[in-house]
Amino acid sequence: MQVLFVHGMGRTPISAIPMLWRLRRHGHSVDVVAYLAATEDFQVIVDRVKSKLLELAGKGHYVLIGHSLGGILLRAALQQLKDLSPQPEHLFLLGSPVSAPRLATKSQRELGFQWFSGDCGQLLSSNARLSAISMPDIDITSIVGTRSFRLTKKYFLSDENDGVVSVSECAHDGIGDVIKLPVIHTFLPSSLKVSAVILDKITKLQIITAQVL
Repeated sequence: MQVLFVHGMGRTPISAIPMLWRLRRHGHSVDVVAYLAATEDFQVIVDRVKSKLLELAGKGHYVLIGHSLGGILLRAALQQLKDLSPQPEHLFLLGSPVSAPRLATKSQRELGFQWFSGDCGQLLSSNARLSAISMPDIDITSIVGTRSFRLTKKYFLSDENDGVVSVSECAHDGIGDVIKLPVIHTFLPSSLKVSAVILDKITKLQIITAQVL
């Protein structure tokens, strides 16, 4: 299976090296899209993701994995490629918000946050911009963390969260499969538990595809 990974804001593809290594070890072809939110507008990055999707679609079956902002970038790219064929076999969203995360909303006017996150940070703090990005009509698994940390715990009160986003901020009617794991936001791409879920679902996809053929 072809696999495309898009990392989260402030991270790089290096953040997912353990997961990408496990995928390769199981025989899957892995590619990534890298970006720097501080210097690139959201649409510029989406255009780069779109180019990669067109490349993958031309080679056959593929799945997508997006961590946090990476999941939003993938959804935006799919929305703008309405005639993409074939469509992805599956989309995995790792701690990827659907509504504006409270931490981004709280920080949107802070100069440090603006410098660090650029246009992408402003998108994350805007429910209007986020709601304009549709959920693709494909099979989706949302893997959300439930291990918070003390520094941000006060912002979530009783809401389950991974220290950066809450489970409720990642919820959407278009997501049929939600898996909660005791992992903090930063470590979702490198978690053995997350890799196990993804590998299991890819294996089942391949079995179904083989039976159809």
